[in-house]
Amino acid sequence: MDFETFFRRELDGLRGEGRYRVFADLERQAGRFPIATYHGEGGPRDVTVWCSNDYLGMGQHPKVLAAMHQALDGSGAGAGGTRNIAGTNHYHVLLERELAALHGKEAALIFNSGYMANWASLSTLAAQIPGCIVLTDALNHASMIEGIRHSRAEKQVFAHNDAGDLRRRLAGLDPARPKLIAFESVYSMDGDIAPIREFCDIADEFGALTYLDEVHAVGLYGPHGGGIAEREGLSGRLSLIQGTLAKAYGVIGGYITGSAALCDFIRSFASGFIFSSSLPPAVAAGAIAAIRHLKESSVERQQQQERVAALRAKLDLAGIPHLNNPSHIVPVMVGEAKACKAISDELLSRFDIYVQPINYPTVPRGTERLRITPLPFHSDADIDALVAALSAIWARDGLKRAA
Repeated sequence: MDFETFFRRELDGLRGEGRYRVFADLERQAGRFPIATYHGEGGPRDVTVWCSNDYLGMGQHPKVLAAMHQALDGSGAGAGGTRNIAGTNHYHVLLERELAALHGKEAALIFNSGYMANWASLSTLAAQIPGCIVLTDALNHASMIEGIRHSRAEKQVFAHNDAGDLRRRLAGLDPARPKLIAFESVYSMDGDIAPIREFCDIADEFGALTYLDEVHAVGLYGPHGGGIAEREGLSGRLSLIQGTLAKAYGVIGGYITGSAALCDFIRSFASGFIFSSSLPPAVAAGAIAAIRHLKESSVERQQQQERVAALRAKLDLAGIPHLNNPSHIVPVMVGEAKACKAISDELLSRFDIYVQPINYPTVPRGTERLRITPLPFHSDADIDALVAALSAIWARDGLKRAA
C-alpha cells in the first residue's frame, strides 16, 4: 500500500468537503484579552477572538499568574513523574481538597485533561463493575463516548435530554443489574442544559449511578462556581461530578469528585490515571487560585452573562440566526460546511475577527455553525464590529436571516 498517497487522498477529501481544519497561529496577550496577535499572511496583526473557552479570562488574572510564578520558582517546571512515582506534589493535594469542597464531595482526583478524566473514569467504572450497563445521552462529548466504548460494557443511547426515554429504557432492564447514567450539564455545541433534577429522580428510582460532566459549567454557574448542579442545589444527589480546569479556570487539567471510595477506586484501577505524568505544580497552583477567586467573586460571571445577552440582542436585531439557549454559548447557524469555513476565513482576513467553523463530526452535517463565546472583556464596540461583519457577509451572500 502507498501510505503517503492514502494520507494525501483522505486529506484532500476533507478539503473538498470544507471540513479540513486549519489552526490559526494566535499569540494571546495577557492583559488584553480577547485581543491576540495573529501570525499569518502579511505579518503579525491584532485580531479579536470570539471563540475562546477561557470563558472568564482567568488565564490572565493577576491572582492566577502570581500563584503560578510562585509555584514555578518554588517547585520547578515539571512534577517529576506519575502520581505513583514521585509525581504527587503538595499543590496536587491542595487542589483536590479545593475541588472536593467546591462540589461538596468527600474527595477529588485530578487528571491531565478533562478528556482524560472522562475517558479514564467512565472506562474504569463501566469495565470494573460486573454486568454494568451504561445509559448515555445521545449528544455526550467524544471523551465520554470513547471511555464507554473502551470499557466494552453494554450501553444504551437515550434521546438527548429526554427523561422519558431514559426512564423507559431503565424500566426495561433487570432491576438487579448495575446501571450508570452519563450526561452533561451544558452541552458545548447547542448550549442547552440537561434536566438534572429529573435525571436524579430517575436514577434514585432505579438505583443507578449518575455521572455528570460539568466542564462547560464549572466556574460559570452557581453561587461559588460549582456549576449547574450547585446552582440547582443538586450536587449532593450526583454520584460523580466531572469538570475541567481548562475553561472557566483558565489553565489545563481535568478532575472528578465523588465519595472517597469512588475516587480511590478510580485512582487505583484507571490506567489513564496510573500511567500519566501529573500536572506541573505551577498549573495546579494556578487552578487553586482561580477556584478560590471564583468561589468568592461573582463579578466575572455577571459580566459575562451581560455580554452574552447584549450580543444575542444585537444578533436578533440584525436577523443573524443563532440557537436560543439558556447558557453562555451562542451558536450562529450556517448549515453548510464550505460556507461555514468561508465565513470564518473572511472574518479573519477582512475583519480581524477570529471565530472557528464547527462542522462534522463535532456537529451533524447540515448544522454547521460558528460557535461564539462572549467574554466579560468584549466591549460594545467589539460586539458591534462582529454583528456588522456577519451582517455584511449575510447580505452579500444572500444567507437565510432569522425571522
